[in-house]
Amino acid sequence: MNDSDVTPFQVAIPRADLDDLAHRLARTRWADALPEKEVIAGGAGTPAPPGWEYGVPVSYVRDLVEHWRTSYDWRVQEAKLNEYPQFTTEIDGQRIHFVHVRSAEPDAIPLVLTHGWPNSFVEYLGLVGPLTDPKAHGRAGAPAFHVVIPSLPGFTFSGPTREHGWNAGRTAVAWAELMRRLGYDRYGAHGNDAGAIVSPLLGVVDREHVIGVHVTQIFSFPRGEAGEFDGLTDEEFGALAFGQAFVEHAIHDRAQQAQPQTLAHALADSPAGQLAWAGQLFGAALSPEEILTNVSLYWFTNTAASAGRFYYENHRAAQAAGETGPTTAPLGLAAFAGDFRAVRRFAERDHHNIVSWNTYDRGGHWAAHDAPDLLVEDIRQFFDALT
Repeated sequence: MNDSDVTPFQVAIPRADLDDLAHRLARTRWADALPEKEVIAGGAGTPAPPGWEYGVPVSYVRDLVEHWRTSYDWRVQEAKLNEYPQFTTEIDGQRIHFVHVRSAEPDAIPLVLTHGWPNSFVEYLGLVGPLTDPKAHGRAGAPAFHVVIPSLPGFTFSGPTREHGWNAGRTAVAWAELMRRLGYDRYGAHGNDAGAIVSPLLGVVDREHVIGVHVTQIFSFPRGEAGEFDGLTDEEFGALAFGQAFVEHAIHDRAQQAQPQTLAHALADSPAGQLAWAGQLFGAALSPEEILTNVSLYWFTNTAASAGRFYYENHRAAQAAGETGPTTAPLGLAAFAGDFRAVRRFAERDHHNIVSWNTYDRGGHWAAHDAPDLLVEDIRQFFDALT
């Protein structure tokens, strides 16, 4: 196979792997815990709610493990995944898996959507129909998109990584090559979570070809400079406090930055452990089926370690290849109610061409799951204004 070959791909997990998972789930040894208080569903956007002060509760994991073991049907979910055309290709020595759905509309805009952790390419599958065929979804005349949804290097079917250095900048360079390889000269980018780090970098390393970048978070923070808090509103101080609480309670970031390999030994050996580790960010924002599909993908591909290394590499990365400064590509933000919110003055310091800034009173960190209508419409409006 040539390095530039694009090969059709279908999900096909061996029966032996399913049997092994069932055996492990049936023999789960539960963690010790103090008596639980009233448990309120946690996850991203709700740092340490009642019942989650010590971390993901045993009851949360136990209920999902029981569902996974007794009623969740992987083959049904596998068939649903295979309804979407999937492919693999090799870029910079790394296998890259992606979904690619072309719109029938002649003026459709190519759009690459980058998922976050512990999500996967599954994050955006529910958006494929509305984005590629707006007419069939009640929005005749709305912009249509050719959709490309890659799996981050080291994540699920793009993993594991085999070399050091697969950080967000290197990923952005790979995405630029992927879009070129698919024949797209001008395209847009959207990202959430880790994807909201990769996508702006794509607007730097491939500025000539990127129409604009749309994200659901802008990770711009105070620098400790004199006077930088002067004039901030109560709402902006609240956003900073929320962000600080999120950073303090979401341990995945610090743990995977520091020692992803140490943690991976437990995750590679225990599906319940893999589920609990993902549960700290999923909480109740996703349905049980969506949570278990994502966790199953990491489990079957044994990519807990390589996905964790993405955080380690980002933490230690120098400037992305080809980066000369802040992105100047048009940038749009859709910020949702239960999620981290940037303060605009800090965002504009780091990104010099913010052209759209919308906030919503519902939805959370996983807006593609819990507010897909708002997210799709914001994407449409952003790119419609640029083309």
